[in-house]
Amino acid sequence: MKEYMKTNRILFILIGLAVLVSVVVVGNRWRAESGNKTYDVVLDYNELELLAEQSEEDITWWLEQFRDMGITRVGLTEESLSTLMENSPFPVSATLMDEVMQDAAWMEQYPAAFVDEITRYGYDRFDVLVEAGSTEAVDFVTDAVSKRFHREDVVMLDQGDACYILINGTVTDTLYTETQKLYTTKSDGFIERRNIASSKLLYLSLGLMPEKVEAIQSLGMEVIPRTLCYNGRNDTHYAQAVVEGYRQYNIDPAYVIAGGEAVIGYDDAADDFALDYIRDNQITIGLIETNVQRENILQTGVEEIAEAAGYNTVRVFSVWNYIQYRYGYYGYTGAEEIENTFYRAIVERNIRILYFKPIKYTDDSFAYVTDPDVYRDLFESLDQRLSAHGISRGRASVLADIQVPALALLAMGLGAGLCGAVLPASFLPIGKKWTLLLAGAAAALVGAAWVVLPNSFRLLASFASAVVFACLAAVFFLWSAKHTAQTLPADAGLAKILPRAAGILAGAALIALAGAMMTAAPLSSTPYMLEIGIFRGVKLAQLAPLAFFCVLFVAYYGIFEKDRKRDTLRFSDITTALQWNIPVWALLALAVVGAAGYYYLARTGHESGVSVSTVEIVFRNDLENLLLARPRTKEFLVAFPGIMLAVYCAVRRMPFFTAVFGLAGTIGMTSVCNTFMHIRTPLYLGFVRTGYSLVLGAVLGAVYIVCLELLCRLWGRVEKKLL
Repeated sequence: MKEYMKTNRILFILIGLAVLVSVVVVGNRWRAESGNKTYDVVLDYNELELLAEQSEEDITWWLEQFRDMGITRVGLTEESLSTLMENSPFPVSATLMDEVMQDAAWMEQYPAAFVDEITRYGYDRFDVLVEAGSTEAVDFVTDAVSKRFHREDVVMLDQGDACYILINGTVTDTLYTETQKLYTTKSDGFIERRNIASSKLLYLSLGLMPEKVEAIQSLGMEVIPRTLCYNGRNDTHYAQAVVEGYRQYNIDPAYVIAGGEAVIGYDDAADDFALDYIRDNQITIGLIETNVQRENILQTGVEEIAEAAGYNTVRVFSVWNYIQYRYGYYGYTGAEEIENTFYRAIVERNIRILYFKPIKYTDDSFAYVTDPDVYRDLFESLDQRLSAHGISRGRASVLADIQVPALALLAMGLGAGLCGAVLPASFLPIGKKWTLLLAGAAAALVGAAWVVLPNSFRLLASFASAVVFACLAAVFFLWSAKHTAQTLPADAGLAKILPRAAGILAGAALIALAGAMMTAAPLSSTPYMLEIGIFRGVKLAQLAPLAFFCVLFVAYYGIFEKDRKRDTLRFSDITTALQWNIPVWALLALAVVGAAGYYYLARTGHESGVSVSTVEIVFRNDLENLLLARPRTKEFLVAFPGIMLAVYCAVRRMPFFTAVFGLAGTIGMTSVCNTFMHIRTPLYLGFVRTGYSLVLGAVLGAVYIVCLELLCRLWGRVEKKLL
């Protein structure tokens, strides 16, 4: 290793400079994250109404309870034709003409003047026919429809205490059932048919219900309006009506949390009405996290307006149905697992708004928890835990808009390229000249990519750093393990092995941490911290170093040679591997390793189909409660101790187990880089998490070595007596 470093010292100096650049970039991000320490809670009014219905108290009483808990903002969804039919005091009905026209006598059920008018206008099955049957309902519906729809799209007959409206619908407004295959005697025997199920026009926002606004504002609470917008029905005319409705109730929203398909007015994006309104009123834009806790829901115009508004933007965690049902979950007696979910969202994923929906019992899809003390205890405990991270409740804080300079990206890309160029010399018999040629080629490719692929370059640089530095860490600890075996006798005492094993683990972790900085820095800009952009290729970045380790091990140990002198891969190693008569025990061992590798990769990410056991989840939760950040399980239980065990096995001349534990150790090196690939997670958590893993891993590594030593001695006695 010393000769390797000495021969390539110029390249390693340049790599070190690139790492320093990444540290400076990461420092800028650290400062931005340090100012992002306030989260907010927004109540969902609609579900709070349902909770009140199941309790002995009304909606006002429940609003007061949450206000006394320090929650003062209430998300109120605007009414639509659908909600007016289902959950309002107004006698309103809305039916698709496709259904109306199926009744041969439908015209006789409506005023002749209205039928004549829509007949002259023209109607089809995509239209919606609306009826309102009281003065209050007529006033609300006619005002909303006339302001939100263009005159040419509406036919209206207002009779004072009743009104009839035809809204012109189109095929793009229509919602269909899934495709059905129907048998027919014609053609090939089957035809496909999709029946009309509904229309977006039934869900388009028509305005806020005055009684609901009054209930909220009379308690000194703030309305956060939720407006549902749909593409094709979301022009400036519609947006102006929406904003007029806000101003009618003196609503100056702190946040815009878009509903439906888009942000208001985005059909006329060039008009900039929505952008001007949001920017002029300093409104914070909410990006709703998906239900798999990765990226944000893609609503038209939200990300574009966020960028144009200088990223005055926060991430929103909506309490999805499956979260609501986690009362008494995992053996807890109350809402502990829901609290854990909120805690992780705020601390680890840059969530700054909880869009809160009341809790439901796990064994009942409809029954809400109606004990206010459950909610009070939930938020008091959550705030107490968050205080350890300096996070408090208030208006949601916004990340400063930071970007990575283009020249810094180039420097880090060159560092990753040069690191990749020196790796072949660690296991191939090539000299300094060839390494320099590889470095020159890598620099040329990096420079070309920086010029030609400016948008993708940061992702390529981040991915390459994650791979090559994990490989470099593997080179360090495997070479160090072999060198330790060459300097210590096979029967060396643990007092000599343990300190060296711990030092090698620390050195490898330090190299991996340098790679983590190089991985995180290119993506340390606001869009990635808000998950508007995300890192892809995590699984490949974890798999590639494992394949590299296998090649590296063959170069250093051949096919499990106990006294291999050289540290380079030769052609004879390949032929020996191809001619190796694989014993049954090796096949079984490979099967176990393969199954473990699949499980390791399959568990990566929240979209994984491999579930985590209840015992492990409870164990993780306990670590979160005890420590500032939960260390990664695979690091401190398996991977970091694996490096120390690889050193021990190398000294004891057990090359097969050196390979097995070394492979596990390589997983740890990729895991360190992977920790910092999650750009949404604050940097300090990554450092704390890695520190905990290193300390606990070293302790467990020592314990594992002692246990393995005892096991080897026991086996030696059994072998001596019986074999």
